[in-house]
Amino acid sequence: MPFGGCLAVVYFRNSIIVESMATATPAKNKTKEKTAYSKETYLFWFESMMLMRRFEEKAGQLYGMQKIRGFCHLYIGQEACAAGSVSALRRGDKYITAYRDHAHPLALGTHPNKVMAELYGKETGASKGKGGSMHIFDKENHFFGGHGIVGAQVPLGAGIAFAEMYNNTGNLCICYMGDGAVRQGAFHEALNQAMLWKIPVIFVIENNGYAMGTSVQRTSNVHELYTLGEAYDMPSEPVDAMNVESVHEAVARAAERARAGEGPSLLEFRTYRYKGHSMSDPQKYRSKEEVEEYKHRDPIEQVRQTILAKKIASPEDLEAIEQKINAQVEESVKFAEESAYPDPSEAMKDIYEQQDYPFITD
Repeated sequence: MPFGGCLAVVYFRNSIIVESMATATPAKNKTKEKTAYSKETYLFWFESMMLMRRFEEKAGQLYGMQKIRGFCHLYIGQEACAAGSVSALRRGDKYITAYRDHAHPLALGTHPNKVMAELYGKETGASKGKGGSMHIFDKENHFFGGHGIVGAQVPLGAGIAFAEMYNNTGNLCICYMGDGAVRQGAFHEALNQAMLWKIPVIFVIENNGYAMGTSVQRTSNVHELYTLGEAYDMPSEPVDAMNVESVHEAVARAAERARAGEGPSLLEFRTYRYKGHSMSDPQKYRSKEEVEEYKHRDPIEQVRQTILAKKIASPEDLEAIEQKINAQVEESVKFAEESAYPDPSEAMKDIYEQQDYPFITD
């Protein structure tokens, strides 16, 4: 059995679900019918992804009302990438991503109030209102951002994982990036170093087909992005990231290798964003038919249909979950609206750690 005896920890806000991977994860034989996951896991996926979807829809609406300023990149359509990763990893593992970063902390349990307040630039936000949409951090939930420079988080993710290895914690770091980031030199440098030192990092390319408005086909003759890892003899594979079960399984395999001291993996999550690159994107580079085609494979609807088919929950149960999430999102807006902006004195805080050195005098 590929994961016999190890545990997958599924945690959502204040609840923790421990599920045996020996029974939860299908064998590697892809022709075999998938083993069913637990009721708790399916409901976690549904609730987690639905929270991401409703939160992002509201964020888009508020941006149009100029309640949220600056840049705003929505995760709508890509929810399975975050939800499936969290269910496959364990508490203590570290997460880092690019600037499409609202959904990851929500999946990890960051309160929606703190995420929404950060989008508003309020002092009660996850980054004290200093990061905004693109720079959300949550140390308590092991989320290390939210990075606006394309590809900058890739070597940082390798460095975080190296720290876990150095301190012998048994934890790993999962590092997300967009398909455009793989054209950066830092990506290749990080992969080379991580494989050389067998660093416990999972590199994830969230390939939604477009780097801003430029398709993968127009940026390189290498269209199968997972094959980039093969240059470093790194275990690499493509993943149907419109399916949360496939994401969970791929991340679980990569995590097992990392914890066994076998080093990094590269996963190409083949996903799709239903909205533009950012809220200012007119989306003239793709057709409405293309978007609709992917909507027929919506990750949330796939989980919904599985839950109903397996009688895990009734339509009324799922409706109750959606109503609860709608209330949470509305509460987050109210919280953000009523929170104060940071005091100007905060501008110079949290930049450098202040140390007292006896040999330095005024």
